[in-house]
Amino acid sequence: MEQEGLIRLGAGLAIGLGAIGPGVGIGIAVGKAMEAIGRNPEAEGAVRTTMILGAGLAEAVAIYAFVVALILALVI
Repeated sequence: MEQEGLIRLGAGLAIGLGAIGPGVGIGIAVGKAMEAIGRNPEAEGAVRTTMILGAGLAEAVAIYAFVVALILALVI
């Protein structure tokens, strides 16, 4: 395999593997938040705010992986 093909493979792996972690993490966080709201409906506002903050931080990891993939695919 030539160097350009390896770079494109690396870009694909960067975004693919970089998106798995945040996807799984957000899924678990939302599931647990729904369980918490189901058990204690009065705390819905606090649980939702914390969940959205955590989901945003997890999405940042996926955005970093996307940027690395773009750099690999377009710049290098």
